[in-house]
Amino acid sequence: MNDSPHQPRVAPVDRATNRAAAERTLPHEALDSAALLQGGKAVTIHHKGELYRLQATRQGKLILTK
Repeated sequence: MNDSPHQPRVAPVDRATNRAAAERTLPHEALDSAALLQGGKAVTIHHKGELYRLQATRQGKLILTK
């Protein structure tokens, strides 16, 4: 932890607990990223008149850009 007086102390994040909590609060069924990407690396999403690009990185992460 950082003991600098200029930065607040932040507790470590338990990602498994956060993911489980998020899954419990979702009002709908979660979609698998493979279903969205359909074997590709990117997909365009139309949302409220705007286009977004969802792309998978080489590290297996997802990036959403407008």
